Amino acid sequence: MQTYMAKEADVARTWHVVDAEGQTLGRLATVVATLLRGKNKPTYTPHVDTGDFVIVINADKIVVTGKKSEDKIYYHHTGWPGGFRKTNFAKLQASKPSVVIEKAVRGMVPHTKLGASILKKLKVYAGAEHPHASQKPQPFEISK
Repeated sequence: MQTYMAKEADVARTWHVVDAEGQTLGRLATVVATLLRGKNKPTYTPHVDTGDFVIVINADKIVVTGKKSEDKIYYHHTGWPGGFRKTNFAKLQASKPSVVIEKAVRGMVPHTKLGASILKKLKVYAGAEHPHASQKPQPFEISK
């Protein structure tokens, strides 16, 4: 018996809409990363991008537990000398709510070229509207 290995041409991609309102950040990110990688499909192959497209709406209404809104720190560097910057979850969510989810999912996919191609299929929007109606995305329910 041979092991099935998916090929890029054989992958059938679907679009999913995930509502982030009231969801916990880490639990939402694990579900989104699983859909993006294709681990929910029987044709999952580790070295091939077999995942689906994921649209996350209401990113500004995501929650974190405990004191993480003040204590969780996001770091980045501008590229200039002395350009090390840091901000907490509450400030980043107020200014750029989509970045919070993108960073959480980025940490859960491979840090390779495959991971970069997987992240291109993630679309995050702060509000309830998205411009992907023509792709006919299917709603994906996450249990709380």
